[in-house]
Amino acid sequence: MDYVLTTNALTKEYGGRKALDAVSMHIPKGAIYGFVGQNGAGKTTLIRLICGLQTPTSGGYALYGRKNTDRDIHLSRRKMGAVVETPAVFLDMTAEENLKHQLKLLGLPLFDGLQELLETVGLDDAGNKKVRDFSLGMRQRLGVAVALCGGPDFLVLDEPINGLDPQGILEMRHLLLRLNRERGITVLISSHILGELSKLATHYGFLDRGRLVQEIDAHELDAACNKRLRVEVTDVSALARALDNMGVKYRLLGEKRVDIFDKVNVSRLTLMLARQDCELLSVQEQGEDLESYFVSLVGGKQA
Repeated sequence: MDYVLTTNALTKEYGGRKALDAVSMHIPKGAIYGFVGQNGAGKTTLIRLICGLQTPTSGGYALYGRKNTDRDIHLSRRKMGAVVETPAVFLDMTAEENLKHQLKLLGLPLFDGLQELLETVGLDDAGNKKVRDFSLGMRQRLGVAVALCGGPDFLVLDEPINGLDPQGILEMRHLLLRLNRERGITVLISSHILGELSKLATHYGFLDRGRLVQEIDAHELDAACNKRLRVEVTDVSALARALDNMGVKYRLLGEKRVDIFDKVNVSRLTLMLARQDCELLSVQEQGEDLESYFVSLVGGKQA
């Protein structure tokens, strides 16, 4: 597998206390990697290390195959964009002025594509409004736009939805999914808001008190959480025939209910049942969610 980032026993100590303790993680190219942990678990410390803002106490990491000790590691960091802790933006500038400033810092004085970048993050209509007058969601999206200056293909975001209202969270989710699916950008996103992270991530790393306790992809997580759809119908025989035709795994629970263990197109299933005079009464997702899984993994008291 092609990895954008790997870490090898990465450790960081502050005054004898290990903020990170021998963390070895692997972020595949094209993934949205959810970095899960409580506040203080070490997520920001790891992000600061891979961005070159701090140096490891021991261990190391590799970006695009270059080790952090290589003299040309800066070439790999040029492929990264990051928002660490809070967006690095100037409040007395407009969104466009902030992006122009960042491009100049990167040695890219030409501003071709700047309007497209503003459109990408939904700030093309911000006009001459100063950033100090932006909502928190707008500032977070501007921070992502600043991180995208220079065209990186690895985006690192530290708690990008923290403090956002539901609309701001929705806008950020759609933005990250679009960047990943349309541009192929690999995303590392740290968060403790697990319900939202589960709607984004293709891979997960669970961090607890500085230690990486597990890495798992979304398919493995669904299986571990026993994710399934519980479907209730008027004719279970008709449902079984439809599911057999679709080639999905299921289990009969009685005269009206079935558990389905594969992803199904519910609209297609409804049409297939209607042709057999079978009515779909209810569909419910069953199984453990990401938050429950994390609590089970690290222990209830600590979580």
